[in-house]
Amino acid sequence: MELSTRIRTMAGSVSGAWDIFFRARALAEAGKTIVELTIGEHDERTDPAILDAMYNAARAGHTGYAAMPGTDALRDAVADRVTRQTGVPTARRNVLITAGGQFALFCAHHAVLDEGDTALMVEPFYATYPGVIRSVGGRPRTVAARPEDDFQPRADAIDAAVTAAADDGAPAKSLLINSPNNPTGTVYGPATLGALADVCKARDLWLISDEVYETQVWDGTHLSPRALPGMAERTMVVGSVSKTFAMTGSRCGWLVAPEEAIAHMIELTTQTTYGVAGFVQDAALYALQAGPEFEARIAAPFHRRRDLALKVLDGQNTVTAVPPLGAMYVMLDIRQTGLSGIDFANRLLDRHGIAVMPGESFGPAAAGHVRIALTVADDLLEASLRTLCTFAADPDS
Repeated sequence: MELSTRIRTMAGSVSGAWDIFFRARALAEAGKTIVELTIGEHDERTDPAILDAMYNAARAGHTGYAAMPGTDALRDAVADRVTRQTGVPTARRNVLITAGGQFALFCAHHAVLDEGDTALMVEPFYATYPGVIRSVGGRPRTVAARPEDDFQPRADAIDAAVTAAADDGAPAKSLLINSPNNPTGTVYGPATLGALADVCKARDLWLISDEVYETQVWDGTHLSPRALPGMAERTMVVGSVSKTFAMTGSRCGWLVAPEEAIAHMIELTTQTTYGVAGFVQDAALYALQAGPEFEARIAAPFHRRRDLALKVLDGQNTVTAVPPLGAMYVMLDIRQTGLSGIDFANRLLDRHGIAVMPGESFGPAAAGHVRIALTVADDLLEASLRTLCTFAADPDS
């Protein structure tokens, strides 16, 4: 008997994207001291006040099947937040609560793609994006954002990709973007988003906007493309409590979209996850109501560590970086070493016990780079980054 082609080919060319992460974890479990700068996992765990809200909700009995599209209170809170942030009137009927931002991405692509349709995505991309698209029968097609453009995507490249997809007999139906961006830390400004929106309208594309790092913007401001003229009816926005509130393990996110799309995706939720635990939703509601100062406190360490990392990089000339404008990562250009990102990361792990993600995990546009997550204490981050730079200056030593 044979497994389905879809399940066997889901990962595609990034099937080994997490190899360094898994190897680092195995070394740590074997007793070796490893500095993990791989994944976006907060070093400060979920705030006790949020955990108390979760505990109290569970003790009060909110442990049965929760409302499928999300509780009314949480959907209303998300809608109110989006309305305040974007100026676009948003109601409960525009919000679906999902099992994390990852499932929101799955729902969005399931809603807009038929079997064999092309879904565009900007590269470098978060490592799960191609698999999500393949899992719903779509064909991922990447559009490279280059380091020389500060990793800002070009509208003409998006437009050319739409034409190429049509020529291949698999018309493009959607464009997936992520700002602030993982892995590069790039924040798309009004000019970039406006140009992308124009392409989406001219080419009749859905825009799926992954905005889970919305509260982590260090330079400029976050702009949701849903707020641009003519875009609310063709944009789906992915959000989550994971990064904003250090609730990565709670698996609670949302999708904001036109009412008709949400109605169909509620049925998809019924056939898949059957919703999110009620006590988790109550904790998410507490977090969303805690206020901007609470959110800023959780984001602050990553801003501080971004500045610290750039200061260390200023002291040498082998490793460079496009300064990240947001998120909890720095993408390091190590091409001067002559090593691929994969080789660099493996040698760094073996020789110095420092685990970083190879740029190749995020697509060919990030080859010759490594991504570090700003998720360890300041002094350990500084020492690790100095070791990395020393190693880069003489990787054969």
